[in-house]
Amino acid sequence: MIAHTIQLALAPVFVLVAIGNILNILSTRLGRIVDRSRHLQQRHSETFGTEHDMIVSEIRACDERITVITKAIRNLVISGLAIGTTVATLFVEEMAGYPLEWVAAVFFLIALALLMWGLMLFLHETRVAAAALKIPRDYLELHREDI
Repeated sequence: MIAHTIQLALAPVFVLVAIGNILNILSTRLGRIVDRSRHLQQRHSETFGTEHDMIVSEIRACDERITVITKAIRNLVISGLAIGTTVATLFVEEMAGYPLEWVAAVFFLIALALLMWGLMLFLHETRVAAAALKIPRDYLELHREDI
């Protein structure tokens, strides 16, 4: 029967691998945002007028992105812990003979809900990033047809 439990545990483990990959992406993005915000903070006191306003606007966007990514990472880490609890519950059920299917199911559903919430936060962060990186229309010189 332990072989059957291992088979049951495979699906949650695959979800755990996916969570790990998403966490890797988010932590890389977080590192880049932190680096960018440090650069902007150095330029903050060196700029004036419109350029200063653009720096402040981008710093605000970086701050929001950091907040959102941190929340997404938190949700995904807790989701991973719930997946681990799901797997552990399956094995305890098998070894101790206690009927814990509902406990495992609840932890798995919690893990999926947190994973989806984390992915929604990731989507939100990408939208904030895209809005912050939007090129001002003046730079596009749309009135010129010769290009």
